[in-house]
Amino acid sequence: MSEEKKIYYKGLDEHFKCLGFQFAVGQTYKHDGKVEVCSSGFHSCENPFDVLNYYDVASRFAKVEVGGDVKTHAKDSKIASAEITFKAELKLPEFITDCINFLKDVCKSDISPSGDSSKLAASGDYSKLAASGDSSQLAASGIYSQLAASGDSSKLAASGIYSQLAASGDSSTLAASGNSSTLAASGDSSKLAASGDSSKLAASGIYSQLAASGDRSIAINAGVNGRVKGGKNCALALTRWVQSEKRYRITTAYVGEDGIEADTWYKLNDSGDFVKSE
Repeated sequence: MSEEKKIYYKGLDEHFKCLGFQFAVGQTYKHDGKVEVCSSGFHSCENPFDVLNYYDVASRFAKVEVGGDVKTHAKDSKIASAEITFKAELKLPEFITDCINFLKDVCKSDISPSGDSSKLAASGDYSKLAASGDSSQLAASGIYSQLAASGDSSKLAASGIYSQLAASGDSSTLAASGNSSTLAASGDSSKLAASGDSSKLAASGIYSQLAASGDRSIAINAGVNGRVKGGKNCALALTRWVQSEKRYRITTAYVGEDGIEADTWYKLNDSGDFVKSE
């Protein structure tokens, strides 16, 4: 019996391409020549959350297997490989679920709440998790779970309904797949994603990205130069600084009204109007 290969995760653009190279599910690709992380070969991540270091939540995601020469990255779980096989494409809720499951598996052997790079996991209902160290990872699958992290680059994930996630560090990543979840991030360049209906997302840091794929959700970005997108009947809000007035102004929009489309990224132009963001 052949040994089951380890699964890795890869992000791709809307056309299922990476750096202009077209990929397809069920296909195997081989690289000729030297393999080097961030330079050559096929790149993927062992930790699915690390994919969001390179691709935003509007991207497409895939499960892959790797082979041949493999080189690791010093900063996260990113690798470069000489061979890659695309096993399946993951929709955002599936990707979030895999993030949670990965963190739960890792956390079984590392439960240390206050130190940097700590990993915490809880599967019971009404669980509460908190971490103050940088680069901490928290995951909860029970309903009514609460997760909070104050360190930079922390990663939080919850799959239960009514979960609450909060992160104050820069570049934090928050993801929830349950209905009516609440996500909040105050750090710059944070990424928030919720796939459940009636979820609420809020970010105050600049360049933050909020994606609510469920219906009737709310995405409010109080930081400037941010992006938002929502599912059907979602309410969206973006903030800009008006230099001539020396004040901030907030523009709201509603999916399904005034040409605002579902599952489409928007930003504000200089006039404060919602425009599509590629």
